[in-house]
Amino acid sequence: MKKLYYSAVLYTVLGLAAGLYYRELTKAQDFTGDTQLAVVHTHLLTLGTLVFLITIALQKTLSLTRGQFFSAFFWTYHAGLLLTTALMTVHGTLTVLGEDSGAAISGMAGLGHILLTVALVFFFLCLRHRLGRDFAATSPTGAPERTTAERTHD
Repeated sequence: MKKLYYSAVLYTVLGLAAGLYYRELTKAQDFTGDTQLAVVHTHLLTLGTLVFLITIALQKTLSLTRGQFFSAFFWTYHAGLLLTTALMTVHGTLTVLGEDSGAAISGMAGLGHILLTVALVFFFLCLRHRLGRDFAATSPTGAPERTTAERTHD
């Protein structure tokens, strides 16, 4: 539970710092155009802070950290989010400074997005594992599944 809490705190601090960096850099450079720096703080606050706050709630109700895929989700998600937002920051900074970012930065940012996608697959596998019998015991309509024996007696 502590690592989920500290993850949410980390992304809150990073998100606020990213917003400050965007404001101060664009002001110092008299930059008025579009840059990826404008959305780094929202990515960090939404994909970082909010996701981990939701994960805390799921931990309290489902003991999510006991899930088979939780560790894979946790570390892959951090790697993907940090890589994605770091490269967005680099790309946005280069834009503000009037420099070209190049294909390597876009490719690495794409790798960050791939890691986030893989992490979300791990998350849903973990969630499915923790739902366990509750997930298997209900039909799509929410009614309890009937056993084969119950169906043959109809």
